[in-house]
Amino acid sequence: MTANHSPNRVAKEKLVSVIDEDIKGAELIVVTQQLGLNADTTRTLRVEMRKSGVGLKVAKNKLVKHAIKGTKFAGLEKFLKGPTALAYSKDPVAAARASVDFAKKNDKFKVIGGVMGDQILEEAQVKALASLPSLNELRAKLVGLLQAPATKIAGILVAPAGQLARVMSARSKQAS
Repeated sequence: MTANHSPNRVAKEKLVSVIDEDIKGAELIVVTQQLGLNADTTRTLRVEMRKSGVGLKVAKNKLVKHAIKGTKFAGLEKFLKGPTALAYSKDPVAAARASVDFAKKNDKFKVIGGVMGDQILEEAQVKALASLPSLNELRAKLVGLLQAPATKIAGILVAPAGQLARVMSARSKQAS
């Protein structure tokens, strides 16, 4: 085999394409640092992320740098130092919220930055984003706001008919 096509290089290229494929559809990527998380804590982290609809990718920084090179996520490179992981989601809030919530419960896990679209986010911005309602929560509130007036209108429209029926019923009882 030639130096350009060694089994190790092929494996690394495959890892880079897997990373690229995983993060390609993300609206938000949060870079986290994990110093000394044990296996149980890491498993808990992955489960909590999955429940929130968030993917978690742990890979060597050099491979992540190759995967994000020339993409809208290229600005993440400045955060890729030390033991990092990428939390990513299609929901523009979910990855931030899941990462910040886990960091509050575990001092060995820290949010260090992120990117939303092509906007680089510092740690404070990711934390501020985490406090916003998720896309699903906003949709539910909007539906609630739209349904509330309709329910009131329907109640108002039905009320006179109900009152009329009660008056007619009372009159018929009086007549008999």
